[in-house]
Amino acid sequence: MSVHPTAIIDSKSKIDPSCEIGAYCVIGPEVELGAGCRLDSHVVMEGPTKIGGDNRFFPFTSIGLAPQDITYAGEATRLEIGSHNVIREFVTINRGTMKGGGCTRVGDHNLIMAYTHIAHDCQIGSHIIMANAATLGGHVTVEDWATVGALCPVHHFVRIGKYSFIGGGTTITRDVLPFSKTSAERGTHAYGINAVGLERRGFTKERVGKIHHAYKVLLASKLNTSQALEKLRAEPDRGDDIEMLIQFIEASERGIIK
Repeated sequence: MSVHPTAIIDSKSKIDPSCEIGAYCVIGPEVELGAGCRLDSHVVMEGPTKIGGDNRFFPFTSIGLAPQDITYAGEATRLEIGSHNVIREFVTINRGTMKGGGCTRVGDHNLIMAYTHIAHDCQIGSHIIMANAATLGGHVTVEDWATVGALCPVHHFVRIGKYSFIGGGTTITRDVLPFSKTSAERGTHAYGINAVGLERRGFTKERVGKIHHAYKVLLASKLNTSQALEKLRAEPDRGDDIEMLIQFIEASERGIIK
């Protein structure tokens, strides 16, 4: 293992010998680091925290520290991070709370840019981009392939749907629809579908066309949400994407951004 002499590593941690630990890093007990992880410098990790392989942590990240919740009383909650993530400078990712299930999770292949905060009990999927200073309150769910723009505060318990794009500086207090493009321009609204993102993910023109049609029914018709869902359910060839969109809306507890 490559360990800088100024690093402090607790003997109760479990670190794969292929990891690189830079200057002034502090790794506490009950931290597990998978193969090929790199900690540049000044990285602080506390446990219980389990981290997969080939993750890179840039300077001054704080990983697995106690949740910022006034009801937290030192319970043995945890953080789980997958593999192939890039976690940039000054990112903070907190452990969970018992009332939130006890675990904060981050998936694989995510780019988490500088000053991002992922609070207690958040559930972060894979292939997600969180731009500089995106801030998640507790219990937030971010689904695969979503993009959260810079300086976006996200309210507790909000869900951000798959393949969605949130423009920079947008305050999110309700659920963000899958496939949507949401922005704070002229008030926080969904402005149709994230067409560029879907094309980059390999969606066919037929799939994009069906999603576009569903959004016209949902956002551009004179139907309310319940009526729009009823109309979409009645379409026999709606496909899996539209079914996922319908189920996302039906499961919403905070309401959706339209």
